[in-house]
Amino acid sequence: MLVEALSALALAGGTAVVQAAGTDAWNGLRRRVGDLFGRDDAARADAEHERLDHTAEVLSHAHDVGTERLRQEGVWQGRFEALLESLDAPGQERAAEQLREMLSFVADSTGDTAISTGKAVARDGGSAVTGVKRTGSGPTGPATAVNTGDAEAEGPGSGAVSGIVNE
Repeated sequence: MLVEALSALALAGGTAVVQAAGTDAWNGLRRRVGDLFGRDDAARADAEHERLDHTAEVLSHAHDVGTERLRQEGVWQGRFEALLESLDAPGQERAAEQLREMLSFVADSTGDTAISTGKAVARDGGSAVTGVKRTGSGPTGPATAVNTGDAEAEGPGSGAVSGIVNE
């Protein structure tokens, strides 16, 4: 059984695979995942590349993007967990470090992401965002908003946005 920290890394790894699909980060993530699973075996790395390519293809043609993203995150979380469980303690430490580096790469490359968000309503002079909201002191990298929910503003001075807001 994996310790909690390694399970959390596997979960974050699954999320990173899905987050990188269809972005400029994809090729870098793809190489890193191949290296992680391949462990100097080109055939194993190629098999992971095929699995990754299948994931990207499925996500690009999904009718229900939110549901498919969740499914693919779970698939990759399971793959990362199985890999980590198959390794001895030093191997787990090396793989965990590779996963952390991959997560950092994806975070730096893909920026903020909002997908299939719900409805946001602003009332009585308030504001609401269904998507990504950035303030002047926040991150400056890329942002993606896909299938964001409805945004409604009711009353004087109210504002609502569906998508990406940079303030």
